[in-house]
Amino acid sequence: MRLKLLEQKIFRILMIGASCLVLGVLLMIVYALLRRGLPALSWEMITTVPGGGFYLGKEGGLLNAIVGSLMIMAGATILSLALSVPVVMFLNLYLDKTSRLAYLVRLSFDVLLGVPSIVYGAFGFMVMVFLGLRASLTGGMIVVSLLIFPIMARAMDEVAAMFPKEMKEATLSLGATKFEMVRVVLRQIAPGIATACLLSVGRAIGDAAAVLFTAGYTDSIPTSPGQPAATLPLAIFFQLSSPVPQVQDRAYAAALILTIIVLVLSVLSRWFAHKYQKNKVS
Repeated sequence: MRLKLLEQKIFRILMIGASCLVLGVLLMIVYALLRRGLPALSWEMITTVPGGGFYLGKEGGLLNAIVGSLMIMAGATILSLALSVPVVMFLNLYLDKTSRLAYLVRLSFDVLLGVPSIVYGAFGFMVMVFLGLRASLTGGMIVVSLLIFPIMARAMDEVAAMFPKEMKEATLSLGATKFEMVRVVLRQIAPGIATACLLSVGRAIGDAAAVLFTAGYTDSIPTSPGQPAATLPLAIFFQLSSPVPQVQDRAYAAALILTIIVLVLSVLSRWFAHKYQKNKVS
């Protein structure tokens, strides 16, 4: 009995220590961003594009990178969602759990999850060279969508797998087809889909390697899909590479902006999931 109590105390201490470690790392990151980035953050940085000599510490802002990141993130999320939903529904409603095809597809998702983003960027660059395309907003969207597709699909698959089998059988017993049952399943797992999108958005907006070769970089806001687009991660990388301390502080300000965007999207997604879960008809 004493041994069990001792084990319980040890694991309790380990869990508390791990939680404090994670919280401590988060607070250290936030503190570093606020200490270096907040003094350099200004309304001009958020609302203007880089001017002449911006990377030498002169006038201008990061509006081009903010808008470019949001555009690539939105486009990639929509493309990935359009791919993930049919695949997940097919796996869970049309295939048996013991199906070899379903096993291979899920194994492919797990393998793709471990592929570094730079590999996706190199693959996208190779395809673009083969097709004679240049770095553009469209190229960034497509490559980032391929990057987050396994994340979104695997998260949605885990949620769809928990959908009660009895409810599926009850839906079919009422005369509904499997295609009609998809609407029922999607309604029930909508909070899980929102969470999957949240995980994917965080990866999409914060990745630099995939867009380095495919989206390019520009000091202006893209007005067409064929133009290059700047992103916040690349803006941070380029500014941190500068020897000018003022420009390096702007890099921390850009990192702070990126963190705030991810935080706002996280809060909105969780609020949506909570509201939808509360109003969902069982």
